[in-house]
Amino acid sequence: MRQIILDTETTGLETSQDHRIIEIGGVEMINRKLTGRHYHQYINPQRPIDEGAMAVHGISEKFLADKPVFASVVDEFLSFIDAADLVIHNAPFDVGFINHEIAKLGSAYVPVNECCRVVDTLVMARSKHPGQKNNLDALCKRYGVDNSQRELHGALLDAEILADVYLLMSGGQVNLNINEQAGGSGDSGAGAVLARRLSGARPPLRIIKASAEEQHSHREKLASIHAASGRCLWLESGD
Repeated sequence: MRQIILDTETTGLETSQDHRIIEIGGVEMINRKLTGRHYHQYINPQRPIDEGAMAVHGISEKFLADKPVFASVVDEFLSFIDAADLVIHNAPFDVGFINHEIAKLGSAYVPVNECCRVVDTLVMARSKHPGQKNNLDALCKRYGVDNSQRELHGALLDAEILADVYLLMSGGQVNLNINEQAGGSGDSGAGAVLARRLSGARPPLRIIKASAEEQHSHREKLASIHAASGRCLWLESGD
């Protein structure tokens, strides 16, 4: 199972006003294991950024002036997410903006939700925690994920934080591939947030088998249970 935890930053809130993507960040998981691979790209939107949006992410038009336009990075981006499940917080927003950018390129590309399955962690959070705040900051607090570096929104940082939140919120085994982060985004790689909370590598658990004497005592105990109750399922199963 290949998943990409994804986030975007934009010039504003509405594609109907032709607002554009200015940053994309995504981290890769395979079978719930963070691989260290990531995609990160700033994009020149070729339009002004709303003051309200810049107050959220802090990305200026001057900073983006020499960055590539979406059309020049779309193939690399789509190759990275190809055939993966996209895990996104408030997915309709990000998917809507990605599809808005794709639609501008004509019929050569299909909407992203037609080539990838989309998992919305906001829908998951509302189902698990009805009536509570379920934005990313609230979920970090609820699940004990360190988001102290999140003074401003940033696509890659938010994707990394969401990866930790998603693994905890969706339950099951949480797998971190910490040693391979050097091949990805280094200290800021996905899993670093949880890794900082680990006190160290846990040694393999010892396997202690019952001795012959202990097995004999066990059989005697089962026999006494059978004698007292008239039936012992463990004896019938051969355990």
